[in-house]
Amino acid sequence: MIDFVHITRRKDWLKALEAGSYSADSLASQGFIHCSTLAQVAATAGRYYAGQHGLVLLCIDAALVNAEVRWENLDEHGNPFPHIYGPLNLEAVEKVVEFEPDQTGQFSSPHLT
Repeated sequence: MIDFVHITRRKDWLKALEAGSYSADSLASQGFIHCSTLAQVAATAGRYYAGQHGLVLLCIDAALVNAEVRWENLDEHGNPFPHIYGPLNLEAVEKVVEFEPDQTGQFSSPHLT
C-alpha cells in the first residue's frame, strides 16, 4: 500500500540500492527525510524541483518503514507532511516511478495504481 512518496534523483536511488538503505541530504541537515502525500507531491515538486529532470518518486508503505514516521504541519494551511526520522529501508519502497516535468517545467500529481 502506498501511503506517501519521496522525490529524489534517480542516481541517488541507484546509490541507495548499492548501499542497502536510502538517506536524503535532509536527514543529515534536518534530522528527517521529507515526504509528501500524492495530493501534495506536485506542489512540493514545483516548489523545490521546477524544471529538473532525472527524478523518481519512491512510493512508500508506512507500515514497512523501520524508522519513526511523523506527520508534521510545516505550512500555514494545517496540511501535515510525512517525515521519516532515520534512513529509509529499501523494503518499505513499494515501487519507484519516473517523475518528469512537462514541457513547461511543471509537475503533475502522479496516477499510481
